[in-house]
Order: sequence, then structure tokens, then C-alpha cells
Amino acid sequence: MLATSPIIAFIPTKDAARARAFYEGILGLRFLSDDGFAIVMDANGTMVRIARAGDFTPAPFTILGWQVQDIDPAVATLTAKGVRFSRYGFLEQSDTGVWTAPGGAKSPGSSIPTATPSPSPSTSRTSRNYHSERCPSASK
Repeated sequence: MLATSPIIAFIPTKDAARARAFYEGILGLRFLSDDGFAIVMDANGTMVRIARAGDFTPAPFTILGWQVQDIDPAVATLTAKGVRFSRYGFLEQSDTGVWTAPGGAKSPGSSIPTATPSPSPSTSRTSRNYHSERCPSASK
């Protein structure tokens, strides 16, 4: 039943206006509506509800991800837009902050992308918790 139904992603935020600016202006998601409970965005056919959550502690792990052709240009583009990628002392990361897991998956260090090789050798899968001064989900 659910395997053939579209998925909806939910992201909490403390600041809906900043969240919309980040997800629409920085990440490029398309704004659909604001129903008072959540900012509703479209991510290439997937509904993303950025829910007004009041006070909460941001998750220390990935909650949303994307599949990209090449993770390095994606990281460079986001860095140029002000997204800061975290560095972790316990991981060996590239100069851009990308970590390669033992199985080949790649993930830029952050608190929102993880890249896993897909069936096509030229494609990498990215799921990331992008953290930025501008990321309202991580605001305090």
C-alpha cells in the first residue's frame, strides 16, 4: 500500500521565514504554500513540509538527502551560497569536508548531504543535513 504512494518529508523549524529563505533561496526548492502549520515546498516532486515546531533540539544526524551526479560540485555550490560544512576530528575528510565511508558512500560533514554510489558509476547519492548560519532548522 505505502510502497506505491508518494513520500512526504517533514523538517522542524524554529523560524519559518528563515526556513523558507534557506530551502527556497539557498537549496532551490519550490515554494507551494504556507498553511500556518508548515511551509510546504516541492523538492523535484516530493513534498517537504517545514513544520513550525517551536523549541526543539536539532537532530545530530541526516534528516533529508538528495541524489546528485557529483558531490564535489554540489558541495562547492552550497559553500559559495554560505552553507558551512562541519569538520569532525574522528573522520578523515577531504579539503571540502567530504568523508568517504568504508563502503564507498560519500558524505560532506555537516549537521543537513551523504553520498552513496548508485547503480551508475558516475552518480553519487547525497543525503545531507546542511548546516549554515542561514539554516533555520539549526538555529538556536
